[in-house]
Amino acid sequence: MAGIAILLAVSMFYALLKPVAIVVDGDRIETRVLCNQTVDQVLKKQEIILGPHDKVTPSLDSIISRNGSIEIIRAHKLTVIYAGEEKEIITTPIPVKEAIALAGFKLGPQDIIKTQAVEKTVPDQVIEVIQVTEQQVQIEEKIPYETERISDNTLEKGLSRTLKTGQAGVAVNTVNITYHNGKEVNRKVVDSETKVPPIKAVVAMGTITSISRGGLNLNFDRACYMTASAYTYTGRNTSCGMKPAVGLVAVDPSVIPLGTKLYIEGYGYATAADTGGAIKGNRIDLFMEDKSQCLSWGKRMVKVYVLN
Repeated sequence: MAGIAILLAVSMFYALLKPVAIVVDGDRIETRVLCNQTVDQVLKKQEIILGPHDKVTPSLDSIISRNGSIEIIRAHKLTVIYAGEEKEIITTPIPVKEAIALAGFKLGPQDIIKTQAVEKTVPDQVIEVIQVTEQQVQIEEKIPYETERISDNTLEKGLSRTLKTGQAGVAVNTVNITYHNGKEVNRKVVDSETKVPPIKAVVAMGTITSISRGGLNLNFDRACYMTASAYTYTGRNTSCGMKPAVGLVAVDPSVIPLGTKLYIEGYGYATAADTGGAIKGNRIDLFMEDKSQCLSWGKRMVKVYVLN
């Protein structure tokens, strides 16, 4: 009789128990609990400890129903970096954009989210957002002027004369400037308006390649104006290995190649045979017999004919 009583008691106790499923982040635990127990009591019985940000469904004070279930979603830490400002938050898995808002940042329509492609946040995730802003400004810009070149048969080839001075115009450009985290990354002209039109320059270009000078007929390739100084013998030969003499001159080889035959107004025929450290560009150094002639010559502008 005692055995039957115990069996009946056990059966009655078991009848009072109801099956419940506890799901923690997708992991399912099957158990049985007493009737009228709350969710909180069930979790404590199972020694399941909740964090302050964990989400429990149904609520902790709810009475668990037969064949019911308790779902626990654990909260996790993650970091949101917006425009270089970093904030750490604790949340259950939520969409990335919601996590950004939870961190206190307002997402702009053009902001760029740099993170792995996940539907919802995951533990220790770093969500980086590049703040994209635009600014529209108006910037004045010079419009280069064109130069019209016309032939002039009264001028030596290589020489030119300005008949009309050119002048740059002014354009007003509307520019969209894009910034990433406050730093400029791109600018684009979206509109341009001419404020002041440019004025075209007109330059006469010489065409003469043959002239007469003091009874001499000169056939030349080109003419140019050069600043001419003078030097005399210093005990050293020229760059071409020749002993300096009247008719030998120093030039910049990038302007007049060594060995070129020249005619220099006020000096006569000459050959480019030497170089000098100070002789650069349109400069030429003429050999004179002595220092007094050099001093008398000084420095002057001369017309140089490059003979052909």
